[in-house]
Parts: sequence; C-alpha cells; structure tokens
Amino acid sequence: MVGFPGYVESVRAAVAGRLDAPASLFDRAARIAGALRSMGVAPGDRVAVLSTNSDDYLTLYLAIPWAGAVLAPLNNRWTPVENAFAIDDCEPRVLFVSADLAKANAAVLAERADRLTLVMLGDAEDGAANGAIPMTDMLKHDPAEDAGRCGDDLLAIFYTGGTTGRSKGVMLSHAGFVGNCRTMRDVGLFPQGCRALIVAPLFHLAAAAAMTMAMLAGGTAVIARGFDPVGTLDLIADEGVTDALLVPTMIQMLLDAPGFDAAKLSRVRTIMYGASPMPEATLDRIMAAVPHIEFYQAYGMTEVSCTATLLPPEYHKGDHRAAGRHRGAGLPIATTELMIADDQGRPVSAGEIGEILVRGPCVMLGYWNQPELTAETLRDGWMHTGDGGRVDEQGLLYVADRLKDMIVSGGENIYSAEVEGALSLHPDVAQVAVIAVPDDRWGERVHAVIVARPGAAVNEAALVAHCRERIAGYKCPRSIEFRTALPLSAAGKIVKAELRAKYWEGHSRNVA
Repeated sequence: MVGFPGYVESVRAAVAGRLDAPASLFDRAARIAGALRSMGVAPGDRVAVLSTNSDDYLTLYLAIPWAGAVLAPLNNRWTPVENAFAIDDCEPRVLFVSADLAKANAAVLAERADRLTLVMLGDAEDGAANGAIPMTDMLKHDPAEDAGRCGDDLLAIFYTGGTTGRSKGVMLSHAGFVGNCRTMRDVGLFPQGCRALIVAPLFHLAAAAAMTMAMLAGGTAVIARGFDPVGTLDLIADEGVTDALLVPTMIQMLLDAPGFDAAKLSRVRTIMYGASPMPEATLDRIMAAVPHIEFYQAYGMTEVSCTATLLPPEYHKGDHRAAGRHRGAGLPIATTELMIADDQGRPVSAGEIGEILVRGPCVMLGYWNQPELTAETLRDGWMHTGDGGRVDEQGLLYVADRLKDMIVSGGENIYSAEVEGALSLHPDVAQVAVIAVPDDRWGERVHAVIVARPGAAVNEAALVAHCRERIAGYKCPRSIEFRTALPLSAAGKIVKAELRAKYWEGHSRNVA
C-alpha cells in the first residue's frame, strides 16, 4: 500500500474547503513539527507522549507524523517501572509530558536526561520548574512542511500487555490505521460533521481511532480529560455529542449515575462499544433508556489497527435479536478477512471453534524489537489473534474464549501471566494462579489463587501492596484466596478451568 495517503494528508484533505476549517490546529501542528526537526528529530525517530487527554494530545497526533517521526503514546496509568521499560524499548528522542506525570516519573526521566528531551505540556512555568522545554516555546517555531510519510511507513507504536510480563510495542502503518478508520466510517460510524465524544484515554488505540474518525468526518472531537459518569453525561448534553465510543463498563456506570437522565443523550445518534463483552442486562437497559440510538459492537485489537468485525445496529434487535445474533462479535469489515483455524492453521467448518485469524491491510507491521514474537504471530499471511471463536453460516463471528488467558476488566486488557509474575516475586508466595472472575461493576476482575510457602504469614493487603510497586493499580488483584495446593494436569500445568468453575457457574460472559 505504498502510495496510500498518510495520516496528516488524510486529515487535511478531509477538512479542505470547509469555511470553518481549523487553521489554528494545523498551524500549531506544523510549528511543533518544525520545532521537532530543529531538535534533530529525523524521519522514523520516535516521539513519545505521556499525558492525560487534552486538546494538545490531539494536536500531537498530527504534529509528530507531520515531522516525519513515529508517535509512541505511553500509558498514563503505568507505574514508573513500566514507563521506564517502554522508554528504553522505543528510545524516543523527545517526550511530551504533562506536569503531574513528569512529577510521578521524575526519577525515571532524570536517569534518562542525557538521551531524552522533555517538552512540558501546559503552562510555561511547569516546563521551567522541571527543566523541560515549555510547549509554548515549541509553538514559536516556524512551521514545517508535511514530511509526507504514508503507505507502509511506520505511523505509531502502541504498547499493549504482554503474556510474559513484557509489554509489546505494536507497529502500525499509515495505510493500515487510516484505512481501518475510513472503512469503519463507510458503514455509518462517525458521519460527516459529527460531534464525537472522546472519553477513553488517548494512549488506547480505540480512542485514537474515534478521534481520527471525527477528524476524517470534518467533525468535532469533544475530548474529556477522563471518565466520570455524572460529568460525562453533562458533557454529552452541553456539547451536543452525536456519536460516542464507550466500553460496556462506562455504559453501565452512566446508567447507574445519580439522577441519570436519558434526555441528556437525546442528540446522540450512535454508540460504538467494545473492548469487553457487553452484559445482556446492560444492553437491554441502555436500549430501553435511549431507543433512538443505534448501537455498533466492535471486535478487534491493537494488532489489527483497531477493528476486525462490526456488529451493526440491526443485529441488536428484531429477528436477529430473537435468533441470538446480538451475542455475536460482528461481520468482517470490508478490508478484513477472517478465518477460524485449528492448531495446524487449517480452516475449520462453520460452527466449529478454533483460533481467530485475521488478514488484510489493517494488520500490524510487527512488534517493535521482538522479531521472534512477530514471526510467531504473523504466519502464512495471517495474524494469529490468540482468541478462540466460531462463525455461523452467515459468517457472523462469535468469540468463544481468550486463548491468551487475558482478563478484560472495565475495558482494560490484563494478562494473567504479568500479574502472576509480580506476585511470584513475593518471598512468601510458593505458587500462584491468576484468573478472571465475574464482577458486577467491571465485568471481570483480577483474582489470585495463592499457595503460601510453609510457615509464611502473608496476607491479602501485603500482596496487593507488593503488586502496586511493580504493575499498574488496575492490574493488581481485587481479590485473593489462599489454598494449600493448586490443581495440576498430568503434564504438571495448573488447571485454571477448575479454578474458574465455581465462580462462573450460573454466569454468562455473553459469548458462545
């Protein structure tokens, strides 16, 4: 896809000719790009961002590729240890950082001061106080011409959880990401002139995709600093939001917000949800509360530039609903091909469960600095998702299980092996298994089963505190049980299905 328009060109073309085209946005992006080049940032160099959501974050999504650099959004919920790994892994020349996160990561940034230039988002005084370049200085630079990167050029590195405790830097191309966003818009998402709510964090690819679709629509991105149920409802009403991306937990929290008023959603036309299964009760409640809204479910992952399948609104109601198709994960989008395969990579028949494979221009370029994992994941032209699923005779995908043993809590992907790795470092832990158990608020929560070392007097609070020093708070166990032994298979592997059984009896993950 060499010749496919790049990110910057695509966004600028989308608003060309508009009387209210945001010239100031493009001017700011061009000036930041000029400043980056003056710092020696060359095409292909990485530029990272560590911040909560803001208007500046949107500008940086344009400015960094405008300079020819590669965007690397960092997770603002990570611990300093996790941020240190990502910085050392992608080796950015420049890091744009908000003052609060610069303070929280002060030691990590100080240790890398010789090879990392900091630009402080926010007030100039914040930059001076932290020895960083103020963002206001970047905006004084002469604007640069667009570097013109496009097609298969590397656009961004998005970090996602690693099954071995090491995060993976997913490399996405200009063509793959922009093409995926365009294809989603072709089916009716984020239509021309939309006012799109961006409330998920912008280090998440899904939020970046929603923001990008809004720009490609010549629309308005209504960017929230973070999610608060009451505040989000007010923002939707006050800003006249027409389209939104929400994870199921957010939808449930909106419904449960004190004084919930459906009238505040009166101008919303579509809601796209994903990242975790939607509890059927939650789906029923929101559809009853706002029957005028059209719902789309998206299934995908960072490695496929966001979305592989979409479940359109008509599958949520009527005959499709009666047939249970609302529980599906959707049909492949136009640029994506699916295959359900056995463990030899051979296609299985309709209705049989196998691994979900994806092929198409949306598939990632690979994992940054991890060639062996890239080769394992990208085989024979297919992206091996590690998810289990089946398709029916109509080609509708149903997700059956997560083969990588991932926990999805409140829309956040948490890998059990990473949590197990942190817990196993505690001197009083002999064995550990981490599983997903049902949670009324978060859909799933992290639950640890521990076998303590003989004579140890370890407790739940101590183990959670131990984890918080090593991994982000949302990854830490929300519940812990202690056993004298773990169930093992004949091969000596922990049988997690047996551990899960008592918790999931009578529950549905809304998957088949």
